[in-house]
Amino acid sequence: MPRRSRRTQKKAGASPGTLVYIGEKKVDQPVVTLFVYNNERYQERQVERLEEIYPCRTNPPTSWINVTGLHDVRLLEELGGHFKIHPLALEDIANTTQRPKLEEHGDHLFVVLKLLKYDEPSGGITGQQVSIWMTSNYLLSFEENHEDIFDPLRERIRTAGSQVRRCGTDYLLYRLLDAVVDHYFLALDKLGERIDAVEDELIEQPTKDTLRAIYSLKRELLFLRKSTWPLREVISELTRIESPLIKDATLVFLRDVYDHTVRVIETIESYRDVAAGMMDLYLSSLSHKMNEVIKVLTIISTIFIPLTFLAGVYGMNFNPEASPWNMPELNWYWGYPAVWLVMAAIGGAMLFFFKKRGWF
Repeated sequence: MPRRSRRTQKKAGASPGTLVYIGEKKVDQPVVTLFVYNNERYQERQVERLEEIYPCRTNPPTSWINVTGLHDVRLLEELGGHFKIHPLALEDIANTTQRPKLEEHGDHLFVVLKLLKYDEPSGGITGQQVSIWMTSNYLLSFEENHEDIFDPLRERIRTAGSQVRRCGTDYLLYRLLDAVVDHYFLALDKLGERIDAVEDELIEQPTKDTLRAIYSLKRELLFLRKSTWPLREVISELTRIESPLIKDATLVFLRDVYDHTVRVIETIESYRDVAAGMMDLYLSSLSHKMNEVIKVLTIISTIFIPLTFLAGVYGMNFNPEASPWNMPELNWYWGYPAVWLVMAAIGGAMLFFFKKRGWF
């Protein structure tokens, strides 16, 4: 999960619409790829010069222009200038800490969302910002680095007769949103496994590493919540927006994505409740462990109290000739083993009594 960012300070005091990249540089060079397709044909290529994609603004076939890498401000300015992207929208694209949102710019829709994945090597949630600028015949998407979650969509575009080939940019927008939300479920499944493992560790043998794992889970769940709650508002507004860009046939699919988003949020809230109770469970486990230790020490001390008394009595050095009282056991041939036998019998009897009462 990304740490708290303090890079926004370089934007402080700038005028609205000033294009400043805020985020981590995740690719060396930005890459622009282009899909131009309809039901009969499709074209795919990596763009070498931006002039190659300029005809997409007015040509009727559906065009998907994907930009990977947002640190090149001049590239964003050039794209924004040709495709008439509002300066404030460009500012949000370059600011990778932007919350998910939806804006309608006349004949354009602008969507910002968070793409979240579970990173196996680090064992945590990683995220990046995805921004989408959509019109009736082209869609511009901006991502920080290449993600393979959109590869199935690319394969569908390459497949002749697929539904995405028959539909327009609104359906392409739906497929992008659906891919992002579906990967929320995958991340939550992995997070659920971690929560189960931490719960088992809390019950069996909690350690300081367990406490750190609890705090890590709480941070990641908070990050997930901040990313998904605004997204629900975005998709809800898409299903209710009165825009010619969203066809009625696509609204059904968007409502399905909205239902999935609600399920994601419900799962996150249930995980947060579990994580909130983990701290109490951790403290209870430590208290229970301490009580078990104290109980064992108390039993041992209780058993040795009478044994210590006997040892103290027979450890007194009295001179039988100088005292009128005599300890006959001191001169008895079997006195020493007899004392041991009595002490063993007392200890065994106490152990049997404690066991019968269920104290250990």
